[in-house]
Amino acid sequence: MSLAQVTKQKSYLNRPKALGITVRRLQFHPEKIKRHYFANSPVMSHMLTALSSTFPIGEQFFVHSVRNVRDKVTDPTLQAQIAAFIGQEAMHSKAHSEFNDAWRRDHYNLDRFQAWLARKNIHVRSLHPKIQLAITCAFEHFTALLGGYILRHPEVLSTLDEDAIKLWVWHAIEEIEHRSVAFEVYQAVYGDDRVRRLLMRSVTTGFASLTLYSTTRLFWQDKWRSLPKIGGNLFGLYLLAKMFIQLLPEYLSYYKADFHPAEQDYSQIVKYWKEKMANEYHMQSFQEEVMPKLYS
Repeated sequence: MSLAQVTKQKSYLNRPKALGITVRRLQFHPEKIKRHYFANSPVMSHMLTALSSTFPIGEQFFVHSVRNVRDKVTDPTLQAQIAAFIGQEAMHSKAHSEFNDAWRRDHYNLDRFQAWLARKNIHVRSLHPKIQLAITCAFEHFTALLGGYILRHPEVLSTLDEDAIKLWVWHAIEEIEHRSVAFEVYQAVYGDDRVRRLLMRSVTTGFASLTLYSTTRLFWQDKWRSLPKIGGNLFGLYLLAKMFIQLLPEYLSYYKADFHPAEQDYSQIVKYWKEKMANEYHMQSFQEEVMPKLYS
């Protein structure tokens, strides 16, 4: 292959800087996060931990599915977005691996579940790149929904430890920032909305089953501490039901003919939380955005 051909194939390396997507490193102390960190509710805490246990493998798969087809993307702006998307997802995988390792300290057995996930991951990576990318689009819709919900309900976050807030708010902000990338890559390369919507149905069923199964396993491993907290568990179930009802219209928007992930405006709530992360939690990556002159 000639040098000219290689340069043409790797044209995405000569990309502009991504707008609106910032790769940040998270400094936090996962070992300080208490066992039932979410509103003293075992149900909600175990559900978030169950989600966290899927993120290292899941985020790596999302990156893989986009990389599969990035050489087919000709728009330099979208190429810049892809690069930032990959950077953010790499940081998420790292942070949640640290969080998961801290939970192994408390004798939670995540290993068997994660080994099962790894086997499923091998299978999914053998599918056609179009199917892999459609799966990523569906999951990115879910993570943006959940991220937006977390940021819009500060009264829920007020019950979290400082390090738990840093982890989940940081992750929520970045999921919102890059929520359109996989979708726009899919539209640019394939543009098949029928397949995209069909895969969302399959992902919804699988995601719900996976979350229920892994949450139940964590709850049962912790049963002697979880079962006595009846009030916390009832409150957690209430929060889940409320969240499901409130997010249903936004979830269903994915099936619209003119759907686009950016149609939901999160700009003000994201701005609010960036400032809060910078000023109240002294997170340097956010301080550099909110007060750039002090860090230039």
